[in-house]
Amino acid sequence: MATDDGLRRVLLTNDDGIESTGFQTMYDTLSALSGVEVTAVAPADDQSAVGRRLSTRVDVVEHDLGYAVEGTPADCVVAGLESLCPSTDVVVAGCNKGANLGEYVLGRSGTVSAAVEATFFDVPAVAVSLFVPPDTGTPWEETAEDPSEYANATAATRYLVDHAVDAGVFDRADYLNVNAPPADGETAPMTVTYPSETYDMRATRNGERIQLDDMVWGHLHDGTLDESEGSDRQAVVEGRVSVSPLTAPHTTEHHEALDALTETYCD
Repeated sequence: MATDDGLRRVLLTNDDGIESTGFQTMYDTLSALSGVEVTAVAPADDQSAVGRRLSTRVDVVEHDLGYAVEGTPADCVVAGLESLCPSTDVVVAGCNKGANLGEYVLGRSGTVSAAVEATFFDVPAVAVSLFVPPDTGTPWEETAEDPSEYANATAATRYLVDHAVDAGVFDRADYLNVNAPPADGETAPMTVTYPSETYDMRATRNGERIQLDDMVWGHLHDGTLDESEGSDRQAVVEGRVSVSPLTAPHTTEHHEALDALTETYCD
């Protein structure tokens, strides 16, 4: 799908902020595509893990890449699709530094939430994240600062933006959640996955403070995580690009037990 002038217009957003390495690398990659016009509508600063939090008013500043928004990723999508670039054909959210893998992560992630927000405008969306292995020994703020590390993520996104809409992928999926391993010199293969069902959050109380820990990353670090075949996490750990085709609206499951309860409510 493209507009009458032949251009495919991409709204690019993220949750790491418009100045982040992954975002700028993605902008450069998509801008190099023939027939694609990219406009950045991204948070002015880091908005990681804010989910679909929405503001009622945001300040917008023009930026060399488009617009920097003093708000959340969801704010950026609403402001972009409703006001700043309403002719958008595809929304891309990323590239996020850090994977967004597993069912329990989807609602927390600002990157994924931006893609979800786009689906309510009936605009196809792709959320893209880079898996940063937990055993690098490098402080988090120093990881994934080399644009070349994002090569698998940007190559996969470029391919999907170029082909997925016309191939009919979004006839069944509302958005794609893409997670890529860091580049190692060869293009990683791509595989269709489902979000991992593994969940291992711990809460440890120490007086008036409770420490919340996601144990999945520890399991990844020591190799004890047992993932089922076809999961997004398994694919990325094995060096493949994970693409999960997902739907945004919550499904409604009718069940006899609840039907019976509603029927007797006023009795």
